[in-house]
Amino acid sequence: MEQKMVKNVNNTEKIFAQRMEKHQDELRWLYMELYGNDAMYAELCEQMYDYYLKRSTELKKRDIKKEKNPDWFKEKEMLGMMLYIDNFAGNLKGVEKKLAYLKECNVNCLHLMPFLDTPKGKSDGGYAVSDFRKVRPDLGTMKDLARLTEKCHENGMNVCMDFVMNHTSEEHEWAKRARAGEGEYMSRYFFYDNGDIPARYEETVPQVFPTTAPGNFTWLPEIGHYVLTTFYPYQWDLNYRNPRVFNEMMYNFLFLANQGMDIIRIDAVPYIWKELGTSCRNLKEVHTIVRMMRMIAEIVCPSVILLGEVVMEPEKVVPYFGTVEKPECHMLYNVTTMATTWNSIATRDIRLLKKQMDIVSRLPKQYTFLNYLRCHDDIGWGLDFDTMKQWGMEEPSHKRYLNDYFTGKIAGSISRGELYNDDPVTQDARFCGTTASMCGIEAAGFEGNAEKMQTAIQEDLMLHAYMLTQSGIPMLYSGDELGQVNDYSYKDDAEKASDSRYLHRGAFLWELADKRKDLSTVQGQLFQMLNRLEQIRRQENVFSQEAEVYTYDVHNDSILGILREYKGERFIALFNFSESEQTAWMQEEGIFRNLVNGEIVEVKDPVLKGYEFVWMKCNPVRCKR
Repeated sequence: MEQKMVKNVNNTEKIFAQRMEKHQDELRWLYMELYGNDAMYAELCEQMYDYYLKRSTELKKRDIKKEKNPDWFKEKEMLGMMLYIDNFAGNLKGVEKKLAYLKECNVNCLHLMPFLDTPKGKSDGGYAVSDFRKVRPDLGTMKDLARLTEKCHENGMNVCMDFVMNHTSEEHEWAKRARAGEGEYMSRYFFYDNGDIPARYEETVPQVFPTTAPGNFTWLPEIGHYVLTTFYPYQWDLNYRNPRVFNEMMYNFLFLANQGMDIIRIDAVPYIWKELGTSCRNLKEVHTIVRMMRMIAEIVCPSVILLGEVVMEPEKVVPYFGTVEKPECHMLYNVTTMATTWNSIATRDIRLLKKQMDIVSRLPKQYTFLNYLRCHDDIGWGLDFDTMKQWGMEEPSHKRYLNDYFTGKIAGSISRGELYNDDPVTQDARFCGTTASMCGIEAAGFEGNAEKMQTAIQEDLMLHAYMLTQSGIPMLYSGDELGQVNDYSYKDDAEKASDSRYLHRGAFLWELADKRKDLSTVQGQLFQMLNRLEQIRRQENVFSQEAEVYTYDVHNDSILGILREYKGERFIALFNFSESEQTAWMQEEGIFRNLVNGEIVEVKDPVLKGYEFVWMKCNPVRCKR
């Protein structure tokens, strides 16, 4: 089939044929290695061609444009925002009406949180998909989605969505037919008529939610079978040993790409392949699948890039980039850095963060991370506890300290939030809360303490400045630009009350947005300074992905220093992770320009107020090293 496509095409189709020719040898090799099924591979090629033909003229033009600039997503101008459609603007049409606000936020990468159809009450926040080709009715239709992506493109915005590959909802058509006993559909999941094999899996497979969803299997008494459910009982794991599963999910992937998506976030990547006797995490077959996805996208819709959700320690994250010759994901979440950032806030100690940033900065520059302070999910304390142990910090006690700090139980803590999946046996838990509440804006507002509020605002801005200083794509969480605090109303909703993650998934408060231009308000101070920082990042060449980036030692464990160098330009950023005044003992002195206020200053061992940050560029002529 693929050879025919190369030889017998008209001029319009020649582009597809050329792309196919580039990848077909490797794609076929990997597919046959995994499945050994010629007929299914031929069907995949035919469907790829069909989805290419169905792709709109405008999207094909977008493909060609981005093929000429394959690193478009690495540009320093990129700024993302993730939001829930219903919380932000009611529905897809509502989001379209709010594009002007998003442009005002400097956003050009819009991450729409899960919007595909899910069962009410068993949605896991949209990650239990019952139909990959249907928008949740209250949010709109596929036609609305395609119109929104078109309008985003017209406004210079890229659009990102979640693609949930590991599982389906138990209400998905496949699951319904499997539950009815249809063998073909049962083979698309992991079914067992007794507990022997499930018990063997449980010996080696960790639990994701030991408190709210213990174990990895669910018993279905109506059909007398166990089914693999890694996450929640209503989310059935797909069996990618079955080529029909891979093919059909790739068709769903291409269908969604054809609605105008620019970035597709692959949810729970490490979990996709299962093997008895293993942890069912990060198996080599996962990399084969992601590599095939990358090639399929480059053939059919090359403007689409893959963002991998790999919430693992660094040595397990980096392999998902693939290699230079055989790349996999275009981008990955900088998850360990995120968790380590909050550890630095709680401890006032940046040593672990410095070490983590050193690891990241030594990676090849083509590796692109998505940087964030927080997201829709909980914060897990996946820290480098081996290093921390050398400093006298034991894992169980330190995790308890962090959770106590961020829930406001530690004296002097200004953070407010709640635990998620608090396990009384292991005494382990994760944390939930908005950035603003973690920084103290909620507590200060509740107390009516103006001094505490200024401290909290400064901490919030310092952290955002630090995020913007890193290489990669900075991603805001909707509401953070206004300092939106925790929403405790989820406790009044029976469907949400058991999931504390809804604490930071509250409705966007447009009445706060109305205050964004008033510098006498919390919202105005945050919004205007973030805007200033974002504009600087766009304008200054030192924020280029190609810049050399190092941590800069100022001999103070409370101050993080970052040095960026690009084509003779030298930029130093200092961040005080403590609420108290600290001195940065500089390795150099000279004349610098403060990028935030434009002042020209002579710098020698500057003193930073609590949570203060400095962005400064050195005048090469007058900078003494």
